[in-house]
Parts: sequence; C-alpha cells; structure tokens
Amino acid sequence: MVEVLKEPYSGDKMAEYLILVDKDDNPIGTEEKVKCHLPNGILHRAFTILLFNNEGKLLLTQRSKSKMLWPGDWDGTVASHPRKSETYVSSGERRLPEELGITCKLDYLNKFEYHVPYKNIGSENEICGTLIGILDDPSKIKLVEDEISEIRWVTLEQLMQEVNESPQIFCPWMLVALYFLQKSNNDIDEKHKNILKLWNTDNFKEIVEKSLKYHFPDNKWELKTE
Repeated sequence: MVEVLKEPYSGDKMAEYLILVDKDDNPIGTEEKVKCHLPNGILHRAFTILLFNNEGKLLLTQRSKSKMLWPGDWDGTVASHPRKSETYVSSGERRLPEELGITCKLDYLNKFEYHVPYKNIGSENEICGTLIGILDDPSKIKLVEDEISEIRWVTLEQLMQEVNESPQIFCPWMLVALYFLQKSNNDIDEKHKNILKLWNTDNFKEIVEKSLKYHFPDNKWELKTE
C-alpha cells in the first residue's frame, strides 16, 4: 500500500509563475500559472516524466480531483513546469520528491509543442520536454495529497488496450509524449534505450495516434527540433 502524505508539498503555490516562451522555446517572460491556463492559454514551458521499473512497466498517476484541468484523469508519472534557471532535467528531478517522495536520475528525450482545451474551463498551451527514468525501488513512493490520487504500473500491452478502448481517460500531453518516444536524444543512458526499444512498437504508435485524434481534432501538436 502506498503511503499518502497529508501535507502538501512546500512549494509556494500562491506565487507560482511560469516561463513564457516563443515558438523556438526561447524565454520571453513570466506569467502567473492560472493566467497561462485560461481557455486561450499562453505558450509556456513544461515537462512530463515517464518513469519505468526494471521490468519495463510504466508508472501512471491519477491526477487529483482538485486539479483545475483534467481532474481525475490518468497521466504519465509527473507533469509540471520548470522554474527560472532550471533545465528540463533539473526541474523534473526537483519535482519528483515533491509529488512522489522519491528521487531518480532522469534523461531528456525530446520536446513537443501542443495546445489543447479542457471543456470551457481552461487549456494547456505548452512546449513540453519529455524526461525518462528507471526507478529501482518503487517501495519508497509516497503520494502527496492534492497532487496525485492513485498510482499504478502498467505493461505495454495493458496500456495499448486501455488507450485503444478509453482514450478520454488519459491526459493528452502524456499521449503525445508516448507517440514521440522513438524521437529520442542519442545521449541517453543505455538502460533507457532498452526500455524505449521495448515500448517502440508500430502497433502501439498506431493506437496512440488514433487516441490523439480524439484529443486534438485540429492536430495542434508537433515535435520541436533542437
């Protein structure tokens, strides 16, 4: 059973500002988090983390029902935003203990841009870096209240079936990150390459692409070149 930490993480949510970027991911200023996520959205920098175990299973997390956007939906392991002076990797490694109570070495894979609305409440308009890691000791996971409701480990086959049958229960940025898994930084750790090889199947990519049509009828998602 996973322990739940009743106290929220110590970051200052009241004063959280995000990094605004242009189409080339150059910083152009900052803005309050809530304003960045209004229906039209403001393009800002983000990251998504995909943690695997040594058996090749992916750690999924269910977003808290208190979240403004996509409450209760299933996500990759962690999704959040870099702070000023942070890299994609350093921001991800800072955020992991804040949401899951763990530390893990992460590698940068790629980044993509996407814009997707959530009902009439808000939207995500981001350049998002994808990070990968392998968690050697999952027993140390401790959920932070108001951030993540549940976790579960899934095999490639399990996720293929669920994404195919119920794309609406998954966060759109997670699906984009999975679609672009094969577009990876060549400098990543060798053991991460083995995981990516396991998950890079034509069948899985076809299923994910189909699910993206549900979330993105206007196809507003694309891989960014470095």
